[in-house]
Amino acid sequence: MSSGSVTDVRDVQPARAADSIDTRLPSMITATTRTRVVVLTVVFLVLCFGVPFLLTSFWLQVTLQAVIYSAVTLGLGLLVGRVGMFSLCQMVFVVSGAWMSLRIAQEWSMPFPLLLLVTGVLTGVLGSIIGIPALRLSGLYLALITLMAAGAITLLLKVYKFPNGGGGFWGFDTTKPSGSAALPRPSIALGDIAYFRYSLVVVSLMFLLATWHIKGKPGRAWASIRQSQVTAVSAGVHTTLYKLWAFALSAFITGVAGALLAASPGGVSVNQFPVEGSIILLAVVLMGGVYSVWGAVIAAFLLRILPRLLEQKIGLSSEVLTMLFGLGVIQVLLTTPGGIVSDLARLGDAVKRRFSRADAPAEAGP
Repeated sequence: MSSGSVTDVRDVQPARAADSIDTRLPSMITATTRTRVVVLTVVFLVLCFGVPFLLTSFWLQVTLQAVIYSAVTLGLGLLVGRVGMFSLCQMVFVVSGAWMSLRIAQEWSMPFPLLLLVTGVLTGVLGSIIGIPALRLSGLYLALITLMAAGAITLLLKVYKFPNGGGGFWGFDTTKPSGSAALPRPSIALGDIAYFRYSLVVVSLMFLLATWHIKGKPGRAWASIRQSQVTAVSAGVHTTLYKLWAFALSAFITGVAGALLAASPGGVSVNQFPVEGSIILLAVVLMGGVYSVWGAVIAAFLLRILPRLLEQKIGLSSEVLTMLFGLGVIQVLLTTPGGIVSDLARLGDAVKRRFSRADAPAEAGP
């Protein structure tokens, strides 16, 4: 065999070995991810097509408010759990979203999805403006600044109220009764059940938007800021940009929720958004769990459904429930920083381990 033929064989062997190597990247969609998607899809379909027919009109309205407020608690949970910024003006963003949607609908006729988007963007701009003090403040000082902003905007609301078809910038007519103001619903969701489904879809999109941010580059930047702002700066994280980004995203989600609330049964009224509502909102978010998006769902249940259940079943007043929320926050801060959602996760893991140990001898036997 000539040297040329030997060289050819040696060249072919590495080529064949290289062809046998799998250079494809591993799939990001695992079996666990598929299971979660299937479970969430089933839960979503049950909520859309099963739950509304099992509830009375009163409880359907209460559940609708819980669905909408889960977006509000989600926005606050992003600030507290992901960035480490305590804000007490989340109710202001709800009020702003409701007011802006009513005012825009009064002046211009636009599709309801576009109205939600415009309202969210404008509320996000407001959130960025309020979030400017967050660039140098944190902890108690940031909470006080945002609480002062909440008090100022709530005072404006009590003076000028929600738009009711009047002229001028505020759109309020003093000759008309100053009760609740309602936003016209989209044509595909005129009924209460249809609007419940519509709101559930919109809120689900808000959860997907928040999850996309958490799993992406903003979530990694927020995590580094929460751990140590000095370390984040040394690692090249633009802390100013990402702090304002967090406030804008939180306000955007909450503003969309405010617009949905304005079109809910009964509309919105001035007395619906007291200043202390932001403190109670922070309490239930801490109890639900700020390190998981599912903590927002639990917080919305604590905020809207649980008070109605306790009021109807045992006649518990809202003042006593507020005291219980305070005790719950103390318990969470001292023993369970992850909130109720972390307790449920640990309970699920314990049950799973218990069943796995019970199945192990059966598999090992003949």
